[in-house]
Amino acid sequence: MTGHDITGGTELTFPALPPEPGQSFARSWWGRAWLKALEDAALDGRQVKSGRRHARAGAVGAVSVRPGRITALVRDRDGTPYRSDVVVQELSAADWDRLLDLVADRAGHIAALLDHDIPPHLAEDALAAGVELLPGIGDLEPECGCGAWDHCPHTVALCHQVARILDQDPFVLLLIRGRGEHELLDELQARNSARTTAHAPEPSAGVPSGVPAREVFEAGFLVPPLPGPPPPVATAGHPPVLSGDTAPAPGLDTEALEFLVADAAARARLLLAEALAPGHERSPAGAELSLWQDTVRLAASGPPAGVAARLASGCGRDRAGLAQAVRAWGHGGPAALSVLEDAWTPGAEDLARAGAQLTAAREAGTVPVLRASRNRWTAVGSDAQLRYGRDGRWWPYRKESGRWQPAGPCEDDPASALAALTERSQEG
Repeated sequence: MTGHDITGGTELTFPALPPEPGQSFARSWWGRAWLKALEDAALDGRQVKSGRRHARAGAVGAVSVRPGRITALVRDRDGTPYRSDVVVQELSAADWDRLLDLVADRAGHIAALLDHDIPPHLAEDALAAGVELLPGIGDLEPECGCGAWDHCPHTVALCHQVARILDQDPFVLLLIRGRGEHELLDELQARNSARTTAHAPEPSAGVPSGVPAREVFEAGFLVPPLPGPPPPVATAGHPPVLSGDTAPAPGLDTEALEFLVADAAARARLLLAEALAPGHERSPAGAELSLWQDTVRLAASGPPAGVAARLASGCGRDRAGLAQAVRAWGHGGPAALSVLEDAWTPGAEDLARAGAQLTAAREAGTVPVLRASRNRWTAVGSDAQLRYGRDGRWWPYRKESGRWQPAGPCEDDPASALAALTERSQEG
C-alpha cells in the first residue's frame, strides 16, 4: 500500500482498503499504539466497537493524511456517506527541535529512518526528552458530517483504517504530527551537517582534514551515493615509452620502470575483472603476496633480460633457484611455490588420508612402489616423485640434472598426478 503524494510531501492519499473480517487491525507496534491512543481518547466504548465493525466491513474510503488532520468518506450502515475528519495536535516547533536533536545524536535512529523505519524505542526516547509522538488524551478531535459531538462510528472507523496504514508506513504518524518524510530528512541533513562543522577539530599543519569513515557510513544520506562500477576492460593499457633520444635521469632504469607500469596495468585489469564477477562480494580476499612470492610472479611474467637479471640478483637466490621457482609458479601460483619449498610432516589425519589414496592406486596397479620422506613420495627406481600439499592435493615432480623440478599442476589423487607425469614424459 502506497500513498500518493499530491502536495510535495505535505499530503498523502491512501486508497480504500478491502474489508478485514476476523483480522486484527494493527499488527505493528505503531498501529497498536495508535489504536490504544484512540481508546484512551474516546469517551464511549460502544462507539469504538461500532466503528471497528464499520472499518472491518470496508466502509472507509480513500484516506487523506496531512499535518494535523486525517480525512475520509465513511459510509453508514445504510450506505450514506459522511465526511469524517480527525484533527490531531501537531508538535510544536520546540518539540520538533528536541526530536530532531535526539535523532541527530543517535546514529541508530538515523539509520532506521533512512531504511524507512521508525523503531519503537524512538517513541520512548522522545518521551524521555519531553516529546509525545503518539497522541494522548485530547489530541484526537473528531469532526463528522453525521453531527456527533464526540467520536462516532465514522471517525473511529477512520482511526482504525489509519492503524492499518501505520502498519505499512510509520512515517505517516510524523506527517500527521507536522513533518513529511522528505522535510524531516532534509532538516536532519542540515542539522547533522551543522554539527559536523561545529565539532570538526582544527586541522593540524600538514594533516588533511576530513570526516571519519565510520561517521559517513552511519549517516549515509549526507553524502551522494557511490558511482556505479566501471565497465570491464578487454586488454590492459600500454605503458608509456620512457626511453628516447635524451639520456634518462641518473640512476633511473627506464626498462624496469616500463615493465612495472605494464605489470601494474595488467594487475589492475585482473582485479577489475574479479571485482565485477558475480558473487565477488562473498568471496574471501586473497592473501597478500610476500616479497619473495611477488618476485617470482614478476619473473614468471616474462620481463626483459635486464629486468630478469636484476630480479635474480636481488632476490638472494641463484639463477637456477629462481628458474625453478618460476617453473613452479607457472603450474599453480603461490600454492605450487609453497609445495616446492615447504617440506612438512603430515599429521595423523593427513597421513591416513594420503595413505588411503595411495593404497587404492596401488591396488588398481597405477602407482609404483613409493618411498616416503615427510610429505614427499618418490617412485623407487625412477625419476618421478609426488608431493603432498597441505590442501590435500598431489603435485608431480621429475628429477632433471640431479634436481627435483615441478612437472605439472596438482591433482586430487596420486594416480592422476603420476599418469599426467608419465604422459608428459612420453610426449617429451
